[in-house]
Amino acid sequence: MTFYSATQSGNHERLTVPPSDVLDTLNLVSTHASALVEIIGGIALGVLIIWLLVVRRCKLKANVPSDGTSESAPLLNPDQIQAELLRDHFGSNALLCSVCENLNFYQIFLDGIPETEEIPLDSLSSILQKSYQCSFCRLISFHVRRTWMLDQIPDVDLSGIQCRLFSMSCGCLRGPFYPRPKFRCYRLHVSMEGLREFWERYPTSRATAGSLSIYLMQEDASKFGRPTDLHSRRVKNTVDIDLVKKWIKLCQENHGDECHNVWRMDDGEDKNLPKHVRLVDAVSMTLVPAPSGCRYVALSYVWGTVSTEYRTTTNNIAERSAPGGLNTAIFPETITDSILFTRQLGLRYIWIDALCIIQDCSQDKTAQIKSMDLVYGLSYLTVMAAGGASARDPLPGCRPRTRTPKQHIEVVQGLHLCVGPPRLQDALALSIWNTRCWTYQESALSRRRIYFTQQQVYFECRGDVFCEDIVAESEGQQFSNNFLRHSRGEYFPQADPFGSYMWAVKECTRRNLTVESDIIDALTGVTNALAIGFSLGDPTRVFHCGMMLTDLHQALLWQHDPHTPRARRSLPEGVSLPLPSWTWATWCGAVDYTSEHRYHGIVNGSGEPSVVETFINSWYIVDHSGKTVELDVRRVSRIVSNPMKEEEKLAYSPPSGILDSTELTLDIHRPLAPGTLIFRTTSSHFSIAWRGSEENDDSGASLHHGLFNILSTTSPPIWVGTAVLPLDPMPPPSLEFIVLSRTGTRRVYDEQSLAYYHECVLYVMAVSQSEGLMQRVVLGVIHEVSWNASRPKEKVVFLR
Repeated sequence: MTFYSATQSGNHERLTVPPSDVLDTLNLVSTHASALVEIIGGIALGVLIIWLLVVRRCKLKANVPSDGTSESAPLLNPDQIQAELLRDHFGSNALLCSVCENLNFYQIFLDGIPETEEIPLDSLSSILQKSYQCSFCRLISFHVRRTWMLDQIPDVDLSGIQCRLFSMSCGCLRGPFYPRPKFRCYRLHVSMEGLREFWERYPTSRATAGSLSIYLMQEDASKFGRPTDLHSRRVKNTVDIDLVKKWIKLCQENHGDECHNVWRMDDGEDKNLPKHVRLVDAVSMTLVPAPSGCRYVALSYVWGTVSTEYRTTTNNIAERSAPGGLNTAIFPETITDSILFTRQLGLRYIWIDALCIIQDCSQDKTAQIKSMDLVYGLSYLTVMAAGGASARDPLPGCRPRTRTPKQHIEVVQGLHLCVGPPRLQDALALSIWNTRCWTYQESALSRRRIYFTQQQVYFECRGDVFCEDIVAESEGQQFSNNFLRHSRGEYFPQADPFGSYMWAVKECTRRNLTVESDIIDALTGVTNALAIGFSLGDPTRVFHCGMMLTDLHQALLWQHDPHTPRARRSLPEGVSLPLPSWTWATWCGAVDYTSEHRYHGIVNGSGEPSVVETFINSWYIVDHSGKTVELDVRRVSRIVSNPMKEEEKLAYSPPSGILDSTELTLDIHRPLAPGTLIFRTTSSHFSIAWRGSEENDDSGASLHHGLFNILSTTSPPIWVGTAVLPLDPMPPPSLEFIVLSRTGTRRVYDEQSLAYYHECVLYVMAVSQSEGLMQRVVLGVIHEVSWNASRPKEKVVFLR
């Protein structure tokens, strides 16, 4: 059809206009054609953009070898990548303050900044003010406002804190330990100069106020030609069960006997749970005797103040032992979530103390408590409910809407940076779970641990640490190096039995107990494990009232934490005989095993006590049956010079020989109470004098113990030693001391009056005496020459 025609009329052209119906048809066709052209053009443009992105990503990924060890050069020049990042940065209108815009973040993440070349940023108060206009300052501000709890510190002054920036290596999963720079991953570290002064002004901030780390997200790793190893990843609203299963699988495949076998058991020993131990069958929802060789989950949690109706008692044990007898409707959320998590892992059994122990049966309780080393040691996995304050709280992330991820991400110069959750040790330090005494051994005895915290979920075994926010999974690389392993939740056991014991005592006594008299029971699993694992013998003979008898010379050297008042624990119901004074379990509060530096400064708490020579030849104890038995205590002999030095010839000589039966009885008409220690040593009296309040404590907490000078009986008196004594009530002006062992230190006596020589100091115990029985008062150290000069008397000690 011809829509128009043209005829000439003189010098003019005349257009013939088509009919109106034809115009309508043409308009319709034109409209559809235009739309079609726009659609085709849009599709073509989208395909072009996608193709360009794929080409660019392939070029970047081509630099990352599968094993992380290739030496191939990047296909894209770093300057080209940096230019593109900066173009993206300015194109997105991302704002930085005048300080941060001068930082080259690409170069920093590429090459790192040594701590010796740290870059000054600004005062912390200025950074907080700039957080609304600067994306990098906002990262720092987010961490400080979230973790420092500034709203709880009225009129807080942050002007004295200066922030500085440097980088730290994250390590390398693909070995070697010191990889080439191309495969090295960095995290930024913001240090806070002036924190110590801030802590002194605001002592409560010490636990929360600290430096922070900033991570590069995994999607930007390819921009540096690196794998995603040890970069940050996004934390979801719920836990990725497949990721948890991967952690367990990596542990099983990579760690061998280190995590496969219970560390304290020999291959020939039975690794099944005792027959009296029950488990929850998460499928049939019933209590069953632990099946032989079954895989099960154990739960560690805080009971809190929750209704007791969900607990197993003598009244409901029969009902709960029938299929379907466990009614989850009455269970608190920690327990229901733990059962759900067990099913999600594809496991059938779980041990939960409130359900598996008959709570109103003392006989059942006693039997179960004695088996805690097996219950937690043999568990396939232990769930640590470290995100709640009581059993009514859910496991964060186990179900939807049970947690809010605390991960903040900002785009800075085209790079995705984040301040993530704290590392494992710091996360646990913020939890109520970590303050409970019972939870210590539950964690220490477990070979694999899953920690549910408010921040995220962490996995820890004897060989590795994993978490949701860091890509750290490495198959077949047992010796890979990564920073997550530097922040562990548990360090038990240590290389030697006494070191492990000391650590456990220090940890347990710093934690809280609802029932104070539970302190020994709460550590029984650990002491059983130490006795069996280090082949020390029968646990009931190796430990008495929490004290390690095989190393009694060192075990007696515990000290009260200087911030803890000296007060006895309450006794269990129905018990009238107090615990012996010489065991730490008798006393409330924190206990330290520290080096001789405690006698230099009352708040010095590092190291461990050093015994270079033991003086007690034979130790005896009255056991629980009332029988006096000799103890097998490890002895330490001193190495002397050949020929002997003059001071060695004049050294203290302890009493020798064993005690005969007549010396083991104080009064034939009054039998000795169980727990009485009997041994021969020498004793002497000395005056003491408080040094005064010159001891400074940066924590701001009040001191309940102080340093006292031990003074000679000469005129004028000489400072011959040092003791740690309670300040309330003040001790008498003179005390009786008995000698225990030899050590070596300085600055604990008048060195102008008494010459120093190697290992010239003796450990002594101040004692009080009543009707022939002695009680421990405190410990001290004294110069050997002064002890010999005091004319000590030989004595058989009955210490109770």
